[in-house]
Amino acid sequence: MFDVLVIGGGAAGFYGAIQVAIADPSLKIGILERGRQGLSKVKISGGGRCNVTHAEFDPHALAANYPRGDKELLGPFHHYGSGDIMGFFEERGVALKSEEDGRIFPVSDSSQTIIDCFLREIKDRGVQLMYNSPVTDLEFDMGEQHWLISTKTTGYRARKVLLATGSNHKVWHMLQRLGHTIVPPVPSLFTFNIKDERLAGIQGISTGVRIGVLEKHPPGKGASLILKNTRVRAAQLESEGPMLITHWGISGPAVLKLSAWGARLLYDCHYRFQVRVNWIPEYHEGAVFSVLTDVREVEAKKTVLRTHAFDLPRRLWTKLVLASGISRAHKWADLTKTQMEALVQQLTASEFQVDGKSTFKEEFVTAGGVDLREIDFRTFQSKRLPNLFFAGEVINADAITGGFNFQNAWTGAYIAARAITSSQ
Repeated sequence: MFDVLVIGGGAAGFYGAIQVAIADPSLKIGILERGRQGLSKVKISGGGRCNVTHAEFDPHALAANYPRGDKELLGPFHHYGSGDIMGFFEERGVALKSEEDGRIFPVSDSSQTIIDCFLREIKDRGVQLMYNSPVTDLEFDMGEQHWLISTKTTGYRARKVLLATGSNHKVWHMLQRLGHTIVPPVPSLFTFNIKDERLAGIQGISTGVRIGVLEKHPPGKGASLILKNTRVRAAQLESEGPMLITHWGISGPAVLKLSAWGARLLYDCHYRFQVRVNWIPEYHEGAVFSVLTDVREVEAKKTVLRTHAFDLPRRLWTKLVLASGISRAHKWADLTKTQMEALVQQLTASEFQVDGKSTFKEEFVTAGGVDLREIDFRTFQSKRLPNLFFAGEVINADAITGGFNFQNAWTGAYIAARAITSSQ
């Protein structure tokens, strides 16, 4: 009989088990992990560097990065936030650093540093770690008041269970059978597939943009995307930040943020929609036309391609100029008003057709999971089932990229662990 059995050997599962052991060393604690090794997302996060959290220490500002779960996580973030998890690692000799965009990484730039820290804690605190143990059944014995957990080879009993299984459809089906509501999962944090001559051959370019999803995609098969008929505000389907041009389309923080806020809407239209890109977000159309008019007067004898009117990568400037109907030999003095207006349009409102998505690197995040209304966020305990707690992506809470999804895992695991040990 385990006092606490954690199901799921990822970030939330390991951290929850460690925090239970810290709070009450006398407890018998185990972790069931379905794979041959745990912490797989920790290993690949941040390109193998592990984006531990984000340097956002105000709970309200932190919660604003969660398209789903922002209201529910606000209270928990007041109790355990970014500074707390940073303190945990630094107390154990894991030095951290903050990058310009606010992402927090170990100074070693290696996720193995975080993994080794967790494995040492698990070993030192006597937590039993059981790999190759996918859970096949889960039920609560009302008479004995404990949980019965079955794997392919072994049955376990536990007084309390912490579910930290991430996006595990089999576990969600078990929870549905037991009476929980599961919000259907859809992908989040993905890149956009675009085939367009303006992007062809210039992969690798990264520049700051403002990008938004248009309210409707062109007529054809698939659902219409009409923002006013959804719960998501139109402003949330526009983002600003760095955008990366890739072999298959566009990626980068601005795109990933858009994919997170629009996860369900974009799923409903089968990932066929249009986006509008302002390549110089600090300017509006009128100001751009004014700048181009001044350049035409000053650089009249030079070709348009040779003179950059704005701080854009040269290859991108060339693509946008050519897309405006301006030839390589065109001089500024020869531009017509129509060509000037077309260039303004390309610079501030380029429209692209998106046809499909791609997973961002190997970091797969879903929107969906246990309905938030069925969780007590003071304890992360189920309102439907006794002695059952949640942490991480198993619940319907997810964030934009930047370390925020890990922070949800750390916070939920910590609060659940304290609730578990306070009621033993």
